[in-house]
Amino acid sequence: MAETSSKEYILGVGGMTCNGCANNVKNALSSVSGVSNVDVDLDGSKATVNTDGTSNQEILEAAVANAGYSIHEPGASLDLLQNLSPPKAMEFNWSDGSVWKQAAHNTKWCLIGCSIGEFGTLAYYSSSGITSGLELYSNIWYFYAILPLINGLVTSVMLETAILMRGQMDFRNALSTAFGMSFISMLMMEIAMEITDLLFTEGELGLMPIAIPFMLIVGFLTPWPYNYWRLKKYGQACH
Repeated sequence: MAETSSKEYILGVGGMTCNGCANNVKNALSSVSGVSNVDVDLDGSKATVNTDGTSNQEILEAAVANAGYSIHEPGASLDLLQNLSPPKAMEFNWSDGSVWKQAAHNTKWCLIGCSIGEFGTLAYYSSSGITSGLELYSNIWYFYAILPLINGLVTSVMLETAILMRGQMDFRNALSTAFGMSFISMLMMEIAMEITDLLFTEGELGLMPIAIPFMLIVGFLTPWPYNYWRLKKYGQACH
């Protein structure tokens, strides 16, 4: 039986923007047969992989590419890394179960954040009666209709920022990342949830308990494909 010797590989990885990305890369490399240890350096945009000798660099690079990240020479400049695209072998498709799972995880956290502001504001409307009797589609009606959406965006960005800061990212970068990578997803989610609520209330601004599960389902499903596309095509996610 042929003996194998341990070997260490250092891979330059592009597209990592947070600790969630680093974990994605680590999990992808750890799943490769023969890998004994993986150390991902987010700041250095590289991964150090120890193997028992049964894996090679091509297999490891393919694992990184399949996770949605690009490969480059270790030590490449930051400007180069930011402009790198995933390798051509990493063609986009809608059939990657692991990416759907990760996108669902990202969407879940967006939904939790959005729901806090959205449901809280609508619940206040219902309990206080502040919006009862408003003329449908009047200027004041639009003001109160947009407010839950805005509050949902604010609470979601706050939650996203807190999660990123727990990953050792400073406040400024965490806030910028939350806005840059999750804002479209949040906005899609908020609009879908609010429309669903208005369909149940027939335009009355407030929270109808029976509408809550439908709002959550629609709010989750609406941006999920977008989050998959962004993660699969660009390897970009917040968590």
